Amino acid sequence: MKPEYAARLREDQQLIEEALAPLYQAPGCGRLHEAMRYSLLAGGKRIRPVLTLEFSRLFGGSDEAALQAGIAMEMVHTYSLIHDDLPCMDNDDLRRGKPTSHKVFGEAGAVLAGDALLTEAFVQLSCVPVNPDRRIKMVEILASCAGSEGMVGGQVLDLDAESVPANQHGVERIQSLKTGALIQAACQLGVLCATEDPAALKAAADYAEHLGRAFQIVDDLLDAFGSSEKLGKMTGMDEKKSTFLSLNGPEWCREEAKSRTVRACSAIEPFSESEFLVWLAWALHDRDH
Repeated sequence: MKPEYAARLREDQQLIEEALAPLYQAPGCGRLHEAMRYSLLAGGKRIRPVLTLEFSRLFGGSDEAALQAGIAMEMVHTYSLIHDDLPCMDNDDLRRGKPTSHKVFGEAGAVLAGDALLTEAFVQLSCVPVNPDRRIKMVEILASCAGSEGMVGGQVLDLDAESVPANQHGVERIQSLKTGALIQAACQLGVLCATEDPAALKAAADYAEHLGRAFQIVDDLLDAFGSSEKLGKMTGMDEKKSTFLSLNGPEWCREEAKSRTVRACSAIEPFSESEFLVWLAWALHDRDH
């Protein structure tokens, strides 16, 4: 692990934490804001807003715009985790080493906190300091990647697969929607902080597609073989699901994660100063939590 890139990742994460910290402290919304902040500030790797920040830098955008867009990304991601943990979904009690939102605020409180974060994400996105055409494109991308043809659609397919197991194509479809779509949004929002260049947007989408696949496969491996203490959540939660691991076994998963990481890096290597994003792809491939 290159120490200068590891330090850069920590600096990015700190910038994101500082941008999130002041949010939702206004009086009058007490319990709702408390629930929103509880999950939003619970830590995590902040990978999606980091991707937004770094893709913006790659193409010459400002950190101010990228942090604003990154906040919106993290809100949508956090809302998805709150709802994913609900008893009617995955019924998880632990997230990022803390009790899940519904264990602290009740199911209704968790649902409403997630709803509020999703809605507020678009308030944040509407304030990104770029030209209006690019802001509208950002809204379109995030809404599409989070909605029925993106993350929410993937969650529906994931739930369906609990009763009718998915085949390889089905698992690929679930992953590309449930996990991959938001990663694509994070990368493309970063590009749009700087440019609307189609080649840049295509490179970001290609990087995200392969990074998302590798990320999910590593997640499958960590759920089966990782430490719940390091992960900050219960392991073995995917035992009854159709996953890349259940269909193909660990050796295939390790080779496929490596291959996808190579392809992610190839998508952006033609651009100068892409070294950090290449390093990040491998750091995510090698993670143990």
